[in-house]
Amino acid sequence: MYALGLAADQSTVRRLEQDVALSERMVQQSPIGLAVLDTELRFVTVNPALARNNGVPAEEHTGRRLRDVLPMLDTDALEAATRRVLETGVPLIDAPLVGRTPADPDRERTWSQSLYRLEDAMGNVLGVAVSLVDITEQHRASQEAETARRRLAIIADASVRIGTTLELERTACELAEVSVPALADIAAVDLLDAVVEGRPSTLGPSEGAVIRALAVRPAESSDGVCAADPPGQVARYGPDRLVTQCVRTGEVVLVARVKDEDLPRIARSEEAAALLGRAGLHSYLAVPLIARGEVLGALDLKRTRNPAPFDADDVLLARELAARAAVHIDNARWYQDARNTALTLQRSLLPGRPPVTTGLEVASRYQPAGATSEVGGDWFDVIPLDGGRTALVVGDVMGSGISAAATMGRLRTATTTLAALGLDPAVLLEHLDKTTSALDHSIATCVYAVHDPHLRRCRIANAGHLPRPGSGRAARRSCSTCPPACRWGGRVEFSTVTVDFEPGDLLVFYTDGLVETRCHSLDERLEFLLSLLDDPARPLEEACDLLLRTLHHPDNHDDVALLIARAQELP
Repeated sequence: MYALGLAADQSTVRRLEQDVALSERMVQQSPIGLAVLDTELRFVTVNPALARNNGVPAEEHTGRRLRDVLPMLDTDALEAATRRVLETGVPLIDAPLVGRTPADPDRERTWSQSLYRLEDAMGNVLGVAVSLVDITEQHRASQEAETARRRLAIIADASVRIGTTLELERTACELAEVSVPALADIAAVDLLDAVVEGRPSTLGPSEGAVIRALAVRPAESSDGVCAADPPGQVARYGPDRLVTQCVRTGEVVLVARVKDEDLPRIARSEEAAALLGRAGLHSYLAVPLIARGEVLGALDLKRTRNPAPFDADDVLLARELAARAAVHIDNARWYQDARNTALTLQRSLLPGRPPVTTGLEVASRYQPAGATSEVGGDWFDVIPLDGGRTALVVGDVMGSGISAAATMGRLRTATTTLAALGLDPAVLLEHLDKTTSALDHSIATCVYAVHDPHLRRCRIANAGHLPRPGSGRAARRSCSTCPPACRWGGRVEFSTVTVDFEPGDLLVFYTDGLVETRCHSLDERLEFLLSLLDDPARPLEEACDLLLRTLHHPDNHDDVALLIARAQELP
């Protein structure tokens, strides 16, 4: 029998005992979850913090694999990462881990995990050390901060993109475009038809909603888009529909997780409900558009591709977008209503089809300014006179809106009355000058001509420049262009100019909106106008359309009155 004895200094042994006790106490009391796995990825030991985190007693970890202890985690990915650390020796530091454990199976948590390979003094691989820190609250706070930042970015984007014009449809499109894909996969902007028509929009409890679709914006083409009402279409939604509930109560309607039985209450018809089902609609949100205390319509949001359901943060964001856009939509609605009223007034004051006149063929046009501009005060008139003569008038009241249209109507009436007296054109303008002086300092321009088919001449007076001389080609065409540019109300002297007006000759009267631009001189535009009249045989209706189509830009902020007359042989 042999015996082996080892001796050590007492102080060294006590220091070693202290180090072991200190290490064990630190591991046991550490708030950080710690564990050691062997080379087969089985638990060798875990500290109490990790046992509490996992919801499994420490002794039940020993000898078991990760997938056996924590089946609710993505253990395939976790074991793959652990094997890489074993094989390479490169530690994994502060990697995020998201999942659930038996300690808290109903709530998802987030940890920061680190993995280190363990080796002995000879370099033999013993296993892997694991440390786990619960960062759920920090992660949640970070997510909330990111959500708030994203929400502010979307709102800032909306402030720039929504309300760039006073066009109702364009404003609705801007709201839908901001909402997709930042908030929804499909966004629709719908207004109550009564609101668009300027009628009260209050709905009774058993009353359906008549909706006019203004805009639909999808993230990508799908059956869900086909289920939406096409822009411009008016549709009736029953009282049980969710969008009806939204506009009736003025409250948000949220279906976070859409079930099959919810689809008929979201869609307008059975066919649309089937399309939404095929598109994969799983979350729905309707937000009222409210401005100045009135419900205008609804912002309709659907998620089909985005897997997350609408939540409270999404509702807050949608409310903010709807509130901002509703004011712009309401402004556009009232502006459009006022513009339509002024345009209706102006059109009612303008003559209809030019009357049949002796020795003249006449065509005319009135072209309103762009959709975002107010109605102006341009007008024209063709007035039959005694002896087969005809008076031709084109005028422009400076300013816009109903006031300009009303002033135009008064001037047109005065012109018609004075023309019946057979006054010389210059004398007639003098009387109109006195009329404008009494119209609240209104400023107007006008050109007035009287055609005598028997004398084959026109007498022209212009409250503006004299007719501009054209080029030689224009002179051969006998085309007189008279842009009215001067003002009345200044006690100016008017004169009458007599020009020969033979059969086939043209007179072209127009207001400045036809030729004025910011990029070209007036002389250039007049030469261009003359070049468009190079075909003396062109029908006058075609000539009017050609001039407007070529010279008047749709975005021009001025309206146009155009009158073309061609002399004809007397029978």
